[in-house]
Order: sequence, then C-alpha cells, then structure tokens
Amino acid sequence: MDYILPLESLSMQDITRVGGKNASLGEMLRHLAAAGVRVPEGFATTAEAYREFLAQGGLDRRIAERLAGLEVADVSALSAAGRDIRGWILATPLPLGLEAAIRQAYARLCTQAGRELSCAVRSSATAEDLPQASFAGQQETFLNVRGADHLINAVRRCYASLYNDRAIAYRAHHGFDHAAVALSAGIQRMVRADLGVAGVMFTLDTESGFTDVVLINAAYGLGETVVQGAVNPDEYWVHKPTLARGFRPIVRRRLGEKAVRLVCADDTAMGQTTRREEVPATERARFCLSDDQVLELARLGMAIEAHYGRPMDIEWAHDGEDGRLYILQARPETVKSRAAAVLERYRLRERGRVLASGRAIGSRIGLGRARVIPTAAHMQALQPGEVLVTGMTDPDWEPVMKRAAAIVTDRGGRTCHAAIVARELGVPAVVGTGEATRTIPDGTEVTVSCAEGEEGKVYAGRLAFERVEIEPQAMPPLPVKIMLNLANPEQAFHHALLPNDGVGLARLEFIINAEIGIHPCAALDYARLPEELQAAIRERSLGYADPVAFYVGKLAEGIATIAAAFWPKPVIVRLSDFKSNEYAHLIGGERYEPQEENPMLGFRGAGRYVHPRFRPAFDLECRAIRRVREEMGLANVEVMLPFVRTLAEADAVLAALAENGLRRGQQGLRLIMMCEIPSNVLSAADFLQRFDGFSIGSNDLTQLTLGVDRDSELVAASFDERDPAVKRLLAMAIEACRQAGKTIGICGQAPSDHPDLAAWLARAGITSLSLNPDTVLDTWLTLAQALHEPASPREAG
Repeated sequence: MDYILPLESLSMQDITRVGGKNASLGEMLRHLAAAGVRVPEGFATTAEAYREFLAQGGLDRRIAERLAGLEVADVSALSAAGRDIRGWILATPLPLGLEAAIRQAYARLCTQAGRELSCAVRSSATAEDLPQASFAGQQETFLNVRGADHLINAVRRCYASLYNDRAIAYRAHHGFDHAAVALSAGIQRMVRADLGVAGVMFTLDTESGFTDVVLINAAYGLGETVVQGAVNPDEYWVHKPTLARGFRPIVRRRLGEKAVRLVCADDTAMGQTTRREEVPATERARFCLSDDQVLELARLGMAIEAHYGRPMDIEWAHDGEDGRLYILQARPETVKSRAAAVLERYRLRERGRVLASGRAIGSRIGLGRARVIPTAAHMQALQPGEVLVTGMTDPDWEPVMKRAAAIVTDRGGRTCHAAIVARELGVPAVVGTGEATRTIPDGTEVTVSCAEGEEGKVYAGRLAFERVEIEPQAMPPLPVKIMLNLANPEQAFHHALLPNDGVGLARLEFIINAEIGIHPCAALDYARLPEELQAAIRERSLGYADPVAFYVGKLAEGIATIAAAFWPKPVIVRLSDFKSNEYAHLIGGERYEPQEENPMLGFRGAGRYVHPRFRPAFDLECRAIRRVREEMGLANVEVMLPFVRTLAEADAVLAALAENGLRRGQQGLRLIMMCEIPSNVLSAADFLQRFDGFSIGSNDLTQLTLGVDRDSELVAASFDERDPAVKRLLAMAIEACRQAGKTIGICGQAPSDHPDLAAWLARAGITSLSLNPDTVLDTWLTLAQALHEPASPREAG
C-alpha cells in the first residue's frame, strides 16, 4: 500500500487517492511551474491509509452506526455525535506502516532543506474542492508543526476534523455519504508568511460574479486570519484583459484595518504553534502589498484559471524570508461562477393608504420602518433596512444612504442629489413630496413604490409585491445603442451585467465626493494648510504617498473600475461638473470656492477648468485620465467636456487638455462635448469641428431653454423635456451631427423618464440613448414595442 505520495507526483486524476486539495497542489507543481506558480514542496497521506486507519478495531463501523439516523438540524444531537467520533479517532494510533512512512518523508524534507522544518498540515477530503461544492473550511489546518511526533499527532487531528460538526452537517446537506468520503493530510514546508503577507484571491469579483477581474485580499501574517474573516484585509482588483496585454491595471484598491496578524509561536511545547499580535499603526496605515506583488499575484491567478478552465478561489502567501510568492491552495469558485445573471421588474400585488407621493426614482419597491430625520446632523439614527425620510439630502448624507431600503424627501426634482444616489444604490426613492416629513409617522412600517410610473407613492404598512426576472438574452434588438449613466464605481460590475453598448456618461462627482472627499486645491496646498485641515486630509489619504497622489490615484481607480467593467465598450467620462456650492462641501472647499447667488450658471464646467484659480486642479483630473488610458491600458475611455458656453472656451480647454497629453486623436482618444446650452445647438457646426460628437444633456438644456430651476419643486410642473421648444433644439442638434458625420447621444434624464421621448429621439436619428441602470429594462422593452408601431401624436410633435 502507498501510505504517502510526493505532491509532485500527483495530478487531478488522483482526487480519489488524496482529495481535491492535494490533487490540485500536485497538478500545479507538475503543470504550472513554467508559468511561475510556486507550490511549497511536501507529500500527502493517501485515502487508502485513512481507510486502513478506520478499519482498526472496527472504527469505521462504529462511526457509521453513530451517524445512522442522525438529524443534523438537531444541534445537540449533532454536537454529541461529532464529539464521540472525534474522541474515538484521537484515541486510535496510526497504523505502524503509515507512521513510519510519515517519519521517512518528513526526514527527507528536512534533509533537502538542511534543517528541521516547520510544516503546514492541511486536510484534503476526497469530496472537496469540486465545482459544485467546495467544502472550504470544513476540516482543520495545523500550522508551524515541527518534529515527527508532532506531525503524526497533527495528521490524526486532521482525520478527526472530518467529523467536525460543521463537516458532518455540510455533507448531509449536500447529499454526500459520510462513509464514502476519505481524508488525506497534506504536509508541506511552512511558508513564513508570519514574516510577510498572505491572503486569498478570486479570479472573479465575488459580489457581482464579474469575470474580467482578479480580486486579491491581503493582510500581514499567516493567511488564516483572512480565510477565517478575523481581519479586515486590504483589497485589490486587477483587470485581466489589459494585464494580459502588458499593462498595469490595478483598477481599484481598498485599505483594510489589518489590526492583528497570526505569527508562528517561538515555543510550541505547550501545543500553541501560532499566536496573534497587534499590527503597529504605521503598518496598518499602508497597503501591505506593492503594485508589483499585486500584479504578479494576478498573473498567477490568471495562469491557474486558464489551466483549470474555470474561476478559481486561491490561497497564497508571501514568504518574509525568501521574498517569494507561493500558492497554498487552488479550488474552483462555486458560488458566483454558477449564478445566472437575470434582470428584474417589480409589481405591487395590493394597495394601501397613501401617506405621501412625489416623483418616482427607479422602478423598484422597498419596505421598512420609516425613520424621519430632520437634518444631516442626526443621520446616524438611520439603521440598516430603514426608509430614510427627510427634507432633502446633499453629499453629506452619503455615508448613511447605503443603509436605506428606500429614500423619501420633501424637496428635490428628478435630478436632485437624493435621486442620483438612489439610482446608483439601486434603491427606490420618492422625491419632491412636499410633506413626507409631516405625513409619515416616525417608526411606522411603510412601502415605497416606484413601480407605478412617474408618480412614486409611500403606502402605510408592508404591502405584498412581486419581482419578475428576465433573461438578458431575450432582449429584442434596437436600431439605437443603449448605454448607461454611471457614477458609483462600486456598482459598475453589477451594472455591466445589464444589456448595454457601453457607458454614455461616467460622472466624476461621486468619485470625488465619496471616494476622495478632499477639495483638489486643498490637496495641492496641503503644506500651507492649518494643522486641523492637514489632519483631516491625512486621515482620508492613508495608504498613499501624499494628498495629491491620493487624489489622482483614487480618481484614476474610480474611472478605471467603470472602464474595466465595460471594456472594450466605450466609456465616456465626463470631467467634473460640480457647482461652487457643491465643491465647498469637500474638505478645505470653503477656502477655495466663491459665494455665488446662482451656482448653476456660475463657476462650473469648461470655464472653471481654464480659470487660473482652478487650472492646477483640472490638471489632476487629466493625470488620472492619462493613467487609466496609458498605464492601465483602458483606452476605451473617452473624455467629455460639460457646460462649454462659447467657442473660445472650447478652444481654451482643448489647449489645456493637449498640454496635459490628452490631444484629440492621439492614441485613439475621442473628445465629446456636452450639448446642454442653447448656444451649443445654435453654433453646433462650429463646435463639431472641434469635437468627435455631442452628448445631449437634456436636464440643463431644458432648464436653460424654458427658464426653469430643475431643483425647485415649486416650478417642477413646467420642467418637461418634451416641450416643443426643447424638442426643436434636440432635432437641430441631431441634424447638425448628421450633417457633420459625427455621433450624437443623449445622457440626460429625459429618455429614462419618458419612453415616448426615447422613441421620438430614435426616429429622429439619435445615435445612442444613455439611461440610468434602473430604467434600462423598461425603456428597452417599451422602445422596442414603440418602434414597431406608428408614432403617436405626441411622439410626432
């Protein structure tokens, strides 16, 4: 009998002999060394050895009898059975042949290393690491095991761990016969990650199932803290297609607390082979992997995924002694890779008393306890799953808005802050109710419905509703491109699963406000700021070399995340279009922003970019765009300029872009101009000589054509993109682009809110419609139907 087998002799054909984990280690040793995949040397005990062990004294029969008829839902019975079986196993000596083979194999490892080795002993069951069931974490791992006697004891403890309570229950729930599962112990040289870094990586995004990225989690010390969720690790996302082309696409990173690390114990005489220690504050405040290490790990992950032909869940470690990266485990990812992407629609199944109504944002339905909060000073009162009810939100509210099941405001129109954030979060919102804070009692259960058309309603009580799923493949073809409006990079991978032709509007304002939070001029002037402001900026920019590196880095990462999600489809990035009152909310912002009576018509857009007081800040945005396109290889990013009032402004900002290395046509760069001011339409032919196309901003174009404040509920009834004057300007812009042979899209709110206008635009010859993600399905289906029918009188108007 083969009691042990060297890892390098194994392959995936040996799962029945050494389990999925050990078979995979052997597979990588044999086939992936040329790709740079390093696996620590070692050996595995065999399933035959395990079965011989259980056959001693009829132990296998006793186990079968003890588990017969066991109801794993009965926690007390499960615990008693597991405790009995583990006790029997630990009291049974290993067969003499197995013990001798382990001692000999360990001695060979030590001889090769020239010293007595510490080893990692990991459990590998013959029914684990399968595509349909990972069995991850069901059995035990023992680290820093030194000496043959301790090694033999660790193997026996691995055997016992096959009958942990959780492992017994897992097999029962997945329909595996306990007696059919054998255990192999994998013994490997210990990688000294206690002196380095370790963690886990997945070759897809675990939240969305998006497959074009590698997600890496990393923390100081041995990787068990990351695997067990005992530490908040650093996170990195790397874009696979552009990495394969030689670029450096770390598209996103998040600094974790990394408060503790697991290290090897110096004195293992008491049976404690590892211990936890606090990580010094200076180490916690920086990322634990260099960019080169992140990219090397991602390449290893891609090589492993390519070899196995499926998304993988991989444990890795960086040895602090030899400085190398090692792969400790590789198993199939079994959750997101099997989830089918579906689209959804909502419908109420009953009605109730209406407490408030206003403009519906999105098309979902949300239920929860109403929490009426008068000002942002009290926003921490909002608990997860509650419905936020307030007068109106601004960017100060964003830290808690993600907790909300729905959002209801007294004031604001369809393009107000609450509406924009709700769309990005995918939660329903009803804005501009005028009275919700008075008519909705605090603490009562409510239903917020945005599934009934343009009017959203807040009903008393929790009403029944249904959610219908639609397969994206079933979407009908359209004669226009359907693109998305996006702002929040965290939602990009999810929204990329929608049917789409790219991103027609990627807003920078959310990234600057939520991810950065610092006024760009304050980042540039950091050394001259008061200590109080410097402290706030240092706190925000932890993990980066300085505030400017933080500002450019986070902005580039936000853009890159959106660009990677939709690559290689075009992603049109609109440069920042904050108004002065919005910029003032950022850290240090009040020092740099003017007090304006009408910020909507003031210091914004292209005129701001070239003004001496903002030009250095504009240069930071250009640096971020260049990094995404040139260093990360995401050349699908196109640049869009907002609020260009005159041809002189256009020329000035184009010159500023060129000075920053962003010249139209260079390296395929396309420059788009927002068509959102009547002057843009009236001088369209001249503007189009300078740009590759227009993107209509229907919100501002309607506001400036009709003289209506789009954020005022008092005149909201007059704000209508379907007004004949607005439609005349839209038709003129479309015709001008057609005459010039340029593309024209629309990225304003109009086609998302008015399917009849979307149909009119399609018939008028618009190139693309850029929609909010929550309206894509309804607008797509409605538009497909409308375009197969004669135009209605309103559409034809």
